[in-house]
Amino acid sequence: QVQLVESGGGLVQAGGSLRLSCAASGSIFTISTMAWHRQPPGKQREFVAVISSRGSTSYADSVKGRFTISRDNAKNTVYLQMNSLKPDDTAVYYCGLQSTSWDWGQGTQVTVSS
Repeated sequence: QVQLVESGGGLVQAGGSLRLSCAASGSIFTISTMAWHRQPPGKQREFVAVISSRGSTSYADSVKGRFTISRDNAKNTVYLQMNSLKPDDTAVYYCGLQSTSWDWGQGTQVTVSS
């Protein structure tokens, strides 16, 4: 079973930046698609960004141009650089790895104050 551990969340003012990290265990990281999802308070979980094993990326319209997903295969780590944060970005952010199915981490809280 893959283990995913997110870090880097916290409290930031609107307009600020945070970088989330997700460290994955196991040897399948380099061949796996990785993703970030988020769950705002009182709402359903939603897609944020995805990166393929080859580095192709895709983003939700709500974060396009502000967030950047990247990966470091040598460190088995995927990142989410979040700039120009808005209060609407407040959520628990989850990292996922796609193998035969999706495995998800426990999440990290991001709170953006106005």
